[in-house]
Amino acid sequence: MKFVSWNVNGLRAALGKGFEETMLGFDADCFCVQETKMHPGQLEQEIAGGYELYWNSAERRGYSGTATATRRTPVGVECAALDNEGRVLTLDLGELYLVNVYSPNSQGELARLPYRLEWEASFRDYLCRLDAVKPVVVCGDLNVAHNEIDLANPATNRKSAGFSDEERDAFGRLLGCGFVDTFRLLHPDDRGAYSWWSYRMRARERNVGWRIDYFLVSTRLAGRVLRADIHPEIGGSDHCPVSLVLAD
Repeated sequence: MKFVSWNVNGLRAALGKGFEETMLGFDADCFCVQETKMHPGQLEQEIAGGYELYWNSAERRGYSGTATATRRTPVGVECAALDNEGRVLTLDLGELYLVNVYSPNSQGELARLPYRLEWEASFRDYLCRLDAVKPVVVCGDLNVAHNEIDLANPATNRKSAGFSDEERDAFGRLLGCGFVDTFRLLHPDDRGAYSWWSYRMRARERNVGWRIDYFLVSTRLAGRVLRADIHPEIGGSDHCPVSLVLAD
């Protein structure tokens, strides 16, 4: 099974920048999108490729939101009620759960960090409940660089949103509940492997970035991980897609 995840920073904008061509080029079983910034009724075109499209949109217009396109008809779909910002969309694919997530940003001066940590605890509990039933694949923009290897300038970002000690610890607790970071499973020492770059100061051109987009899997799926890749060559957003291939 092949999965792709991409924070598109606005799906309508991405559709005008070759999103559909990119999605079809991956030929994935499931393609998960974060930060859609739209509701399903605002989509003015069909998504090609034989995909069924499922949504969890924020109540607030033009904000947040997740969507998953799948060629495998789910036996169940849940918009997890962790907030009203459309951040978690779960498909029950029979043999496993696929969880598409867009974690909250702690914002400048960590203004939203207390909310973020409460959200993290609820999300971790939610994933653990799913994992007790069947294996889980978690993908999306988790808005945290776990270790120093996961961003270009760790020393100057110790108290920045996405690299605070509290957020990193929360991510570690999630892994400790029985999940594996698939990219680090296969590429434990790779440096310069980033999935997000600021639009400022030619950051992407200079590869001054952060790895904040992930595929996590239940520990018992780790032996099925064949590939876990980052695709920085694909533009159209301040994030690039990440992908996962599991053995059937």
